[in-house]
Amino acid sequence: MKISPSRIAAFEILYKIETEKSFSSVLLPLAEEKLEPKDRALCHELTLGTLRKQIYLDRRIAKLTNGKKLDVAVKIILRIALYQLEFLDKIPPHAAINDAVNLTQMAKKTSAKGFVNAVLRRSTREKIELDFTGAVEKISVETSHPNWLIEKWIGEFGQAETAKLAAANNETPKLAYRLTAKTTAAVKLALQKEGVENERKYLRELAANGKIYFQDEGSQLVGNAVELKENKKFLDVCAAPGSKTTQIANSEFPRSNLIVAGDLYWNRVKILQKNCHKQGAESVHILQYDAENSLPFADQSFDVVLIDAPCSGTGTIRHNPEIRYFLEEKDFTELASKQLKILKNASKLINHGGRLIYSTCSLEKEENEDVCQKFLTENSGFYLVEPNLPEKFLTAQGYARTFPQRDKIDGFFIAVFEKN
Repeated sequence: MKISPSRIAAFEILYKIETEKSFSSVLLPLAEEKLEPKDRALCHELTLGTLRKQIYLDRRIAKLTNGKKLDVAVKIILRIALYQLEFLDKIPPHAAINDAVNLTQMAKKTSAKGFVNAVLRRSTREKIELDFTGAVEKISVETSHPNWLIEKWIGEFGQAETAKLAAANNETPKLAYRLTAKTTAAVKLALQKEGVENERKYLRELAANGKIYFQDEGSQLVGNAVELKENKKFLDVCAAPGSKTTQIANSEFPRSNLIVAGDLYWNRVKILQKNCHKQGAESVHILQYDAENSLPFADQSFDVVLIDAPCSGTGTIRHNPEIRYFLEEKDFTELASKQLKILKNASKLINHGGRLIYSTCSLEKEENEDVCQKFLTENSGFYLVEPNLPEKFLTAQGYARTFPQRDKIDGFFIAVFEKN
């Protein structure tokens, strides 16, 4: 029984995501390390493509099976195969179907082999039309976003903009990167060559050696909002994995600054340490603490504090498609409570005239404007300052926002507060 290594890897990743709420951003790199380049590319496409089309594929499967309740492994195998049959023109149908049948046996679901074969062959013969109860369900199914989330976004952004947002979440993001302290003059010159962005193997080699760092442009804007003058003290409160910490540490700010970073869990602190070392940001002082309860610093001990708060991540669905399936409506309220606690604790550390920068990679008002308004109401010593970012990202309320459908980057929210 021969099965493509790429399909085996994709199945194993998707099964873990489905049963353990694991993340593709963690599992994919680990699996791809063991694959040949050709298999690596297909595994990547099958995993992310299937996740981006999951609700749509499930609706198709329900039609093809007359709503039959399926074993988790069997459903995942059908999703992967249907994704190939409907969206990957270069893969012969027989290859997708044969590997699906063999995967069913590998998953120890031998009794379902004939069923999987019949369902997939039926899909190649018959044109299955989907029906919808209305516009909301149509957007939900066709873009594979939960119905409740589409309804929520329509209430906030309107139906037309929500349709664009949901569609943008399923587009493959371009590979964005920035330089590091280890970027040599030769590398800088090579990166200026036309078309280098398409040479993914070369870029990945540079990233593996710490000479560039892959970071979405929306995330980079958060680091750009941080301004440090000479002899200033900076703290990155929720720093792991270290994207903004290293960006700021390796920027053109004066080297006389004290840069401190930390996070809650030891495994995240270790990732932060590894990233700092890899990018040559050796001057960063790293700690472990629980920012929701208290921070291990004296009051008024920092000039600039960044809180890239734990959030729902709805602005990063392009990169992390499974997020949409993990979220529940109650999560936004619970996260907002946590975010406000961290913001209040961090505010105690700010010197007079110092700045507190709050950001999330969420699109939700509850986690962004609402949190900021509550903070300002309860902390009269702070006032809102417009972020020093391009005008196109600024809002009428004095914040900065990015949107996948508008800016072709991840969705981020940025607020800057100054202490009287």
